[in-house]
Amino acid sequence: MKRPNSVRTQFLSAHDVAEIVAKMGLAQVLRGMADYIEADFLRWSDFDKCARVASHSAGGVIELMPISDAKTYAFKYVNGHPKNTLLGLPTVMAFGVLADVDTGVPHLLSELTLTTALRTAAMSAVAARALARAASRCMALIGNGAQSEFQALAFHHLLGIEELRLFDTDRSATAKLVRNLRHTPLRLIVCQSVAHAVRGSDIVTTVTADKTHATILTPGLIQPGMHINGVGGDCPGKTELHADVLRGASVFVEYEPQTRIEGDLQQMPGDFPVTELWQVLAGRAPGRIAPSQVTLFDSVGFALEDYSALRYMDDAARELGVGRPLSLIPELTQPKDLFSLVRPAFKDLSLAA
Repeated sequence: MKRPNSVRTQFLSAHDVAEIVAKMGLAQVLRGMADYIEADFLRWSDFDKCARVASHSAGGVIELMPISDAKTYAFKYVNGHPKNTLLGLPTVMAFGVLADVDTGVPHLLSELTLTTALRTAAMSAVAARALARAASRCMALIGNGAQSEFQALAFHHLLGIEELRLFDTDRSATAKLVRNLRHTPLRLIVCQSVAHAVRGSDIVTTVTADKTHATILTPGLIQPGMHINGVGGDCPGKTELHADVLRGASVFVEYEPQTRIEGDLQQMPGDFPVTELWQVLAGRAPGRIAPSQVTLFDSVGFALEDYSALRYMDDAARELGVGRPLSLIPELTQPKDLFSLVRPAFKDLSLAA
């Protein structure tokens, strides 16, 4: 068997990912990542899939998200701790790996905190392109925290959203978003309530962080033709939508077994009808079938999206010469002689004894 030339692992830090975004432009990164996600969803059956493995605590959750095809294995480690901001820490922190299936060699280790925000926004846009009305130009953005700017810009660049109606119970979060986006062409309207923000919006994106059964959107707020992008309900015990909002909509999900446990769908009986988004993208199931139809993407984040995001960042980093190699795996003259790495120290200790 031919021995690989190197087992060096390419490493991308958060600064490396930020450099990729700076060199390529945020709009191009969002478009590219959305294209990679859609391409991978179109080969859905190629992947060995499972729901993520979660370890819950009173303060949050830590999760592992694995997936693989015949060539590449990927996983993401990610947490969700809503009170982390009180400690000066991000609510969500993550890293991920791409590895070769044939050898098990990890060829990429990358941050996924910044990349997750990019891929979540790109995924939202992929779903909305398939489900929202084509003429949508106004979006309500409920929850203006760490991921909100990415959602706003993805919908602006990929769907043509022109007006954002903003609401967050934390007014400083909304002020932060306005500062960050004030130089963009987006019209930013700060609203005093969820109802005020939703009124007249073509698309409603909810991206809140509290781990609680919330009802941010209620049936009385929903208007015919709306597309709802529910991003924040992403673990057991955490919801954003009143159950009747789901009952009044056509509901689409990423991976049904996971969404029934983690999404707003957790409120519904096991036979409540949903459609996996890949079927719509592949033309196997209808998406929006009428202008007055209410569509809902119950997004919880799925490992395939992280696979796509890692693959995109790996390609972009190699093209731009970003990142650096790590000696994560021992390089051995004799693969069976792992002890050779410590033999010199062992000899020194033997002499000292």
